[in-house]
Amino acid sequence: MANFFTDNPDLQFHLSHPLMQKIVALKENNFKDKDAFDYSPKDFEDAMDSYTQVLEVVGEICGDIVAPNAESVDHDGPKLENGHVTYAKGTQENIDAIKQAGLMGITLPREFGGLNFPIVPYIMAADIVSRADAGFVNIWGLQDCAETINEFGSHEQREKYLTRVSAGETMAMALTEPDAGSDLQAVMLKAHFDEEKNTWLLNGVKRFITNGDGDISLVLARTEERTQDGRGLSMFIHDKRNGGITVRRIENKLGIKGSPTCELVYKDAPAELCGQRKFGLIKYVMSLMNGARLGIVAQSVGISEAAYREALSYAQKRMQFGKPIIKFPPIYEMLAIMHAKLSASRSLLYETARFVDIYKTYNHISTERDLTKEEKEEQKKYQKLADAFTPLAKGITSEFCNEIAYDSLQIHGGSGFMKDYPIERIYRDARITTIYEGTTQLQVVAAIKGVTTGAYLAQMQEYEKATIKPETESYRSQLISMAFEYEDAEARVTVHNNPEFIEFHARRLVEMAGNIIMGYLLLNDMQRDHDYWKTLEVFLRYARAKNHAHAAFLSHSSVNDMGKYKQA
Repeated sequence: MANFFTDNPDLQFHLSHPLMQKIVALKENNFKDKDAFDYSPKDFEDAMDSYTQVLEVVGEICGDIVAPNAESVDHDGPKLENGHVTYAKGTQENIDAIKQAGLMGITLPREFGGLNFPIVPYIMAADIVSRADAGFVNIWGLQDCAETINEFGSHEQREKYLTRVSAGETMAMALTEPDAGSDLQAVMLKAHFDEEKNTWLLNGVKRFITNGDGDISLVLARTEERTQDGRGLSMFIHDKRNGGITVRRIENKLGIKGSPTCELVYKDAPAELCGQRKFGLIKYVMSLMNGARLGIVAQSVGISEAAYREALSYAQKRMQFGKPIIKFPPIYEMLAIMHAKLSASRSLLYETARFVDIYKTYNHISTERDLTKEEKEEQKKYQKLADAFTPLAKGITSEFCNEIAYDSLQIHGGSGFMKDYPIERIYRDARITTIYEGTTQLQVVAAIKGVTTGAYLAQMQEYEKATIKPETESYRSQLISMAFEYEDAEARVTVHNNPEFIEFHARRLVEMAGNIIMGYLLLNDMQRDHDYWKTLEVFLRYARAKNHAHAAFLSHSSVNDMGKYKQA
């Protein structure tokens, strides 16, 4: 009996972070539900016990059902039958197990059948599911689309759809089109209101839609005629029961093959307007995408966990020249760096999730009562941190995920290139993480604001002020030195006041900032668990070398150099 939660002390460590006390207090709103719902926690300890029990169930299902099904699901994949998707046998078994355990609607309010969990334990469940099968998390994890309905839909819509999600129905978000990928302002799927039928009707095509044949979908469509930008777009809820959508094809992908990626044709598909007209992209998709990006961070960390474990196990068992290959310096160095990247990624994931948790919960509270001045300031503070950390985390952890998967396959040697070992599938699954929900390049464009506004530097300085154990002071000194180097590099770029030059060096500056922030997070982790010292030591050596290289490149770069790189 495998359990992917109880066998991973890092998850239990992050679940016990001191900030959880505040998060639980806000989410439970003074435990107001304790008399209305018998499964509502009575106090903080009761809430944490509830999270732990649910995560143990997630870990058990993933260890005993989802992970063993992963290879057959990858081989079989979903099928297209009569214009609709039929899941692979293993995928349906996974869904049935998840439904039976009541693991849908984890973050949704109890009045709609949800568990009312904060973001942190939900993201932790996504981390676990991703380790078991990165493709399946794209079906199970889309339940977080329901948060958009919860936040922006009417009470009737919340009552109608959230209860169904909590009961186990699946979701999708239909945003991209053949001519509108990252540039969602170019979406042209049309929505018009039919007076006779008293409903909105959708017409057009959507492409690359994950779990596109889901039971309930959020659809971005153009409601305003003669518009060409985001101001003409609105958000809709489509119920599969009402018809009007046909799956034209399921994409044949490199990885995450169990997750159906669909091209959809809408022909007078009935739909309900969610929120206000013309706010579809400007407000609702931005919120939806930030949640989706945090989910990809969890997926990246889960895949990294799987890849690292496969490499470690293989290196311990594979004998060469009379000893296991883990005894050879090139191999144990690779494993140490892989583990350091994994730990740093996970610390960044849960720090970001905590920031999101606090500001999102304040948003919900503000719909019930006026926030105090102090609460408004705190809400604003954590929203800014969440906005800065989300693209940083998505960009860095997905790149680390690919690097860890690459190194894991390399440790396997020729065996890793064969389908006999799970790393072949894991390696393919990892590749998408740097692409969907915004490529790494787009994340860098978003994250550079954290550099130019000083948001990352300000947070580094906040971490620097923390009280730490005397024996860990040398690590803080290294991080302070790295921050000075980063500040100097940033000044070298921004002094020219040239947007193209800033964008040209954005990746280097963002990576430098991320390495320092992750270093501080590991230092903070070490204050609670001294066993993190080795991970911190390895990561700092890796990060310092990377940052030195970026700083050296920047010190010899000028605005005139950019022309050398232009190919057209």
